[in-house]
Amino acid sequence: MSAPATLKRAADRIERQTPAHRDRAVDGLRALALLAVPTGHWLLGGFTLDAEGGLHNASPLSAFGALAPASWVLQMLGIFFLVGGYASVLSYHRRKGSAGEWLKGRIARLGRPVLGVTAVWALAAPVLYAAGVPEATLRTGATLVIQPLWFVGVYVVVTALTPYCVRAARRLGGWAAAPLLASVAAVDFLRYGPLADSVPSWLAVVNILPGWLFAYQLGVSWGEGRIGRRGAWLLLAGGTLLFAALLAVFHYPASMVGVPGEARTNSHPPSLLVLALASAQSGAAMLLRGRLARLLARPGLWAPVVVINLCAMTILCWHQTAMLAAAVPGSFAGPLAGLTTAPDSLGWIAARVAWMPVFAVLLVGIARYARRFEEPWTRATAVRRTLAGVLAAGFAVFALGLA
Repeated sequence: MSAPATLKRAADRIERQTPAHRDRAVDGLRALALLAVPTGHWLLGGFTLDAEGGLHNASPLSAFGALAPASWVLQMLGIFFLVGGYASVLSYHRRKGSAGEWLKGRIARLGRPVLGVTAVWALAAPVLYAAGVPEATLRTGATLVIQPLWFVGVYVVVTALTPYCVRAARRLGGWAAAPLLASVAAVDFLRYGPLADSVPSWLAVVNILPGWLFAYQLGVSWGEGRIGRRGAWLLLAGGTLLFAALLAVFHYPASMVGVPGEARTNSHPPSLLVLALASAQSGAAMLLRGRLARLLARPGLWAPVVVINLCAMTILCWHQTAMLAAAVPGSFAGPLAGLTTAPDSLGWIAARVAWMPVFAVLLVGIARYARRFEEPWTRATAVRRTLAGVLAAGFAVFALGLA
């Protein structure tokens, strides 16, 4: 049987197994946000080689500020938290046990893949070092692997707040997210306004929870049916206008991701610009929901969405490993355009785009084995679970530069 015929049969099988009540548009939005994560990291993250052959992180944004608008498209965490809130409220209402049991199940689904990738890296790092991989490369790799995992910790916290988000949505509708926006705006005013010199740097940390809870709360209100087309247009228009004003009038950094050497960053912790973008993206997503649902009624388009959603945490946890699977061996060959050369030329950008299919193929190969970490660990003994936790903690200490 030919490959197209095999894929068609697989798509038809997935179509038959899809429940009629499945919200295809929300799954499609989640898949889009998921794919934006590796695409952004692979495109906007580069390496340089030191004299000993060690890899170090570098960003093309340092040399090409004009690439900043690409980060507006690729920064889709607002959509991720939006659909997360939407899906969580539906799951919360369908739960059969207590709220605590529901939350425990959600945390387990998020935690298993994180423990898996960090434990595997904890075992692999000494082997790679013994094989001649420089310590600088291992520390760079560890930083890249653990970098996206902050999202899981934040997501667990906002998920735990779902019952409170539901109450807020029922009282205030879509306006339940407004106090979160106001909180981030107040902190930004203090750290960037006329009092900036007298404000402690740790104040920025206050933005972490309201900054990421904003889109999640919008998703909960959406799931509760409290945001209609009028509210969606308000989110889109208001978010777009605020975004433009923050860039043009208040001179926020244009990049949605951190740029080496820049004093200010938008995403860590989130600034008001992140919430403005999330608002605009959320409004657009709500308005396009019907069209997207009709588009994904086609089995050939729906099947990839299902596969991506089934591998969500695998993609999040292992996409940096896929890039490193090419870059680490490549570092032994010397400078390779788009892989181990400095990201400071248009040629590098073209070469990196050419490398991205290679990263994708490596991720697919890794996912065939890493996908098992998303499944319940029914055969894992208490000793194995404890060992995985210890290995993960040790890797975190190494990645964070504490050892």
